[in-house]
Amino acid sequence: MIDDLKQLNESALNKLKELNSIDEILNLKIEYLGKKGHLTSVLRNMSKVSKEMRPEIGKVANEVKKSVEASIDAAVETIKDADKNKSLSEKLIDVTLPGRRGQLGRLHPITAVIEEIKDTFQRFGFEIEEGPEIETDYYNFEALNIPKDHPARDMQDTFYISKDQVLRTHTSPVQIRTFEKQDPPVKIIAPGRVYRCDSDVTHSPMFHQVEGFLVDTDVTFGDLKGILVAFIHQMFGDKIGVRFRPSYFPFTEPSAEVDMQCVICMGKGCRVCSKTGWLEILGCGMINPALFEYVKYDTEKYTGFAFGMGVERIAMLKYQINDIRLLFENNMRFLRQF
Repeated sequence: MIDDLKQLNESALNKLKELNSIDEILNLKIEYLGKKGHLTSVLRNMSKVSKEMRPEIGKVANEVKKSVEASIDAAVETIKDADKNKSLSEKLIDVTLPGRRGQLGRLHPITAVIEEIKDTFQRFGFEIEEGPEIETDYYNFEALNIPKDHPARDMQDTFYISKDQVLRTHTSPVQIRTFEKQDPPVKIIAPGRVYRCDSDVTHSPMFHQVEGFLVDTDVTFGDLKGILVAFIHQMFGDKIGVRFRPSYFPFTEPSAEVDMQCVICMGKGCRVCSKTGWLEILGCGMINPALFEYVKYDTEKYTGFAFGMGVERIAMLKYQINDIRLLFENNMRFLRQF
């Protein structure tokens, strides 16, 4: 039987030398070493061998198996190396060709404007605060001096989740939340997403606002004007005119709308500014003392101002975009312009 095993080994190695493909070599492995292969057939006669000879025969069988497996593996690797070298020689790489540049991402125009607004007000000494987008009626309306019968509570404007919960309609609730946990002086801006039931070329049901507020002793409307004029000039250039118009907000008194000179016609009058030469950009005012009563601020000692602006509005003016929906459609041809 030992002679049979040695002969089997020699036969396998001789056949292996004649094979040129990996498939043929693997078939040879099955033929000699598989469950129904030649080695298994020889070992089936083990029962006819004396007990004294079995260990030696088992040792020789194991050596034969290892020898054949090693030769087969080496032959497979040799063919693989040959195929690789052939492929490389036939498909030469031209190292003189220019490389392909990777595409770099860009900031979305809304993100870019938010970052610029934050950077500007941080240089003015403001800190950044955030608040929840799902708000209670108390923080979104009541604590901001918006009574139950105010139009802002109308279902046409507000997304109600429940009787007492809404998707916030502005970032002003951050003002009250900050007042509750921080004593004056307070100097904060609060950027974030807000939600209203409105959708057309100039309105989106989800958009971004930046609320700003400052509370300290001896704060005046003049301080508010100085901050906002400096901000607008920072965003649009020193040559842009700015004006304040009286307005009304329940959480500020006195209140004002802020207009800037039209960036398209520079005040001459065009379709964008409805021939007026001016574009409304934000609302502002001195914080109504009624708000301080909710947070126990001393109304005799402290005064403050607040302002709010729509980020999309500023982005549309800054980049001269005529349809707010372009900012949310994720059209790559549009976004690559920025």
